[in-house]
Amino acid sequence: MWFHLYGGECEEWPTVQLLTRDPSTPPTTLGYALFATRWLQAPLYFGLVAAQGVYVYKFFNELWTLILRCVTGQANETYVMLAVLKLVDVVMIANLLIMVIVGGYETFVSRIGLQGHRDQPEWLSHVNSNVLKVKLATAIVGISSVHLLQMFVDVHHTARHSLLWGTTIHMAFIASAAILAYMSGPMAAHAERDRHRPHEHKAAPPPIAPIPAQAGPPAEETGAEERIRAARFPARKLLEEFDAEHPRSFDREAVARLGKLDFVGDRGNVVFVGPPGTGKTHLALALGVRACEAGHRVLFDTAAGWAARLAGAQTAGRLTEELAGLDACPLLIVDEVGYVPFDADTSRLFFQLVAHRYERGSLIVTCDRPLERWDEVFGGPAAPAMVDRLAHHAEIVRLEGDSYRMRRATSDWAGRGC
Repeated sequence: MWFHLYGGECEEWPTVQLLTRDPSTPPTTLGYALFATRWLQAPLYFGLVAAQGVYVYKFFNELWTLILRCVTGQANETYVMLAVLKLVDVVMIANLLIMVIVGGYETFVSRIGLQGHRDQPEWLSHVNSNVLKVKLATAIVGISSVHLLQMFVDVHHTARHSLLWGTTIHMAFIASAAILAYMSGPMAAHAERDRHRPHEHKAAPPPIAPIPAQAGPPAEETGAEERIRAARFPARKLLEEFDAEHPRSFDREAVARLGKLDFVGDRGNVVFVGPPGTGKTHLALALGVRACEAGHRVLFDTAAGWAARLAGAQTAGRLTEELAGLDACPLLIVDEVGYVPFDADTSRLFFQLVAHRYERGSLIVTCDRPLERWDEVFGGPAAPAMVDRLAHHAEIVRLEGDSYRMRRATSDWAGRGC
């Protein structure tokens, strides 16, 4: 038996048997060398910055010409409309350039740390190759629309075959954008739902074989005890000692899968959601202990504790250094989200933590309410963006049931004949 320490009382959690973690293959020197060739692309993006300067010059040159012709009375309605469309065209191409420069560099070369910036563009919330391709395709459709509109406005000076080919090319752009959106939108979302709810689409897997302990050398030989002490866990928990019969419902297969710790290597997140006393903290601590035994550094604290730590770093002017220092820990655990509300300033600090860890390190979070209700906990506008990043690569496990502590207290009260 193991005992759960909560509020000065001990709780007893019996067993559920889970799988152990398979060792991962370390990256090769050749892989690092090949990946380093991405820096060859960096000068291309700086070249696009120069091209952006050319379009800025072109815009103001067209604008100055339009103003002069309007002032001197040389501009008719058709000319003004065409000139305005040219200005819109230049602006849209400039927008396309900045999207390629920022999004392409962040996706294919290196991070540029825009997460948390007050002017971070909406389209950069989840930069990846699929999103970038769809955004670029729709931008090209917009530019093509302006070009086609220019042709029809000046239809008397446009050849018939130019109108035909312009319309055909525009329709091809629309079709390609629609296909890209279909392939990287609903299909990606469907795959994400399958990943989160595999038990709804697959036959029940065979029973999980019992494995009594984490595979590998004894803890004292691997430094696991030092990592466990450094993690500052309030109590030591094991997955094998979780009372799987207490919650009315929870995804046992998801917990077994998490016990393999693949999410740490994948830099994914875990969110345990449920009312108090259903075992969220036990599972978070057990995964943290298992990660320490597997060789990972872990840090644990409550949401209030993390808030105080981040606020102290910000006051000392070293928040950036604090977030960078946490990169040394592949796994951070944030316990008890939802019990204490946070103001807008503290919410921004949590957003910076989640944004900094996005696809860089793993988070385990326990909370008493679903993610869509986090605006009840985190004040200000940071909650939606924080949830967006946290949930993007997350395994969300919901636990339903009565409080284990209340059940024991009621049993003790009844046993005393009160």
